This record gives sequence, structure tokens and C-alpha cells, in this order.
Amino acid sequence: MAKTKVTKPVRVAEASTASARTDAPTTTQQDTCYQTLRQWVTVGRFLPGERLKIRQVAEDLGVGVMPVRAALQRLASEGALVNVPNAGVAVPFLSRAEFDDVLDMRLLLEGEAAERGTLRLSTQDQATLKTLSRQMDAALKAADAKAYLAANEDFHLILYRAAGSPTLLALIETVWLKVGPLSNQLFEHADALGVLNDAHSDVLKAVAKRDSAAVRRGIERDLFVAGQFLRQACKGR
Repeated sequence: MAKTKVTKPVRVAEASTASARTDAPTTTQQDTCYQTLRQWVTVGRFLPGERLKIRQVAEDLGVGVMPVRAALQRLASEGALVNVPNAGVAVPFLSRAEFDDVLDMRLLLEGEAAERGTLRLSTQDQATLKTLSRQMDAALKAADAKAYLAANEDFHLILYRAAGSPTLLALIETVWLKVGPLSNQLFEHADALGVLNDAHSDVLKAVAKRDSAAVRRGIERDLFVAGQFLRQACKGR
């Protein structure tokens, strides 16, 4: 599961020009708003069905409403949010059929990235993966969803970035937008706490042997196991 950690509201730097202070956004400000909100969706800061109030989001980011409105519409165009008539934008619900489709794509894309990345991991990367696995164990014992999801995302990103394909990584991050709002609901299932890190242990063993096919199987198992819990939070068939 992976989705970029956000532990507290991120303050977007205000431009020093007079036009920026009067809420005329710079290109940099617009991009920063978009990237931050994209991260928030990915890590489950917003829940399925939640309506996003532009002024509240702008206050959290420390900017005016114009760059926020542009960022939200950009996310809506990507399918991460939906436009609600006379009510702004909201986080969509996924049906189980939609979730199954997204999970299939994750298995395909993330399995490929993990397999490609295995042989390109540095010694430091491998050490970091071990540290992140320990952090996930500690977070599961403490039932700390935020800490688990943050370490989990970093674990997956190290593998996927090592693949050396910006296009593949961009596709993965786009798919993550679809399931990010469900991610915090993993911890609503007590049974999940005992199994969520098992596949990561298998991945570490395979990485040590440079067994890329086994790493792929471990990542696919991780996604599938978490997916069975998240699927229960989806609506309808």
C-alpha cells in the first residue's frame, strides 16, 4: 500500500509579490498546491464521500482560494475527486467492481516495478527497506495507522523508483489516487494488524538473494492481502 506521508498540514510558501498577496496565484504556487493535495489524497487524509471545502483547504495550506480551486479541478480531471453539482468537489466512493479493477492494475504495474527494481537496489536501499519493515512492525503493534502507512509507502517507493522508469512510477502514483482514501480504513479490521507486514518480510528475503521474481510475488501478495480488507469498505457490487 503504498501511498507520500503527510503528518501535519503543509504550509505552502506565499509569494512575496503584491499580486500573490491579493490571491493571484503564481505557477509555482499552483503546482505546490496541486502536489500537496495529491499527496493528501494518496495517503488517505480525505475519506470517501468527504466534501472538500475550498476555503478550509486554502486555510490548511496557507494560500488563497484560487490555487486551491485550480488544484482541486485538476485532481477531478484525473478522477481522484468528483464534481458535485452546487456542492464543489468530493472524494468518490469506489464500488467493489471498480476496486477490483484498480487492484488488478496495481498488481500488474507494481509487480513489474518491483521486479525491475530488485537488481538495481543499492546496499543503502536494502538497509533502508529493513529499517522501514521494522517501523511497520512497531506501528502495527501500536495500531498507529499513520506511521504504518507512511513507512509502507516509503518501502514500496524505494523498490519502484529503483526500476528507473518515470513513466511506470507515474502510472503507479495515478492508480494510488484511486485507493488512497480507503487506506486508513485498513486499521478498522483487527485481523489486518497481524498479517499486513508478512509479505514485506518475504520481500526482504528475496531482495537479499536478488531474486526478482520472488520480490514480485511478495509485492503482489502484499497488495492482494491488503486489498481483501479494503474491498470490504467499498460500496455495492
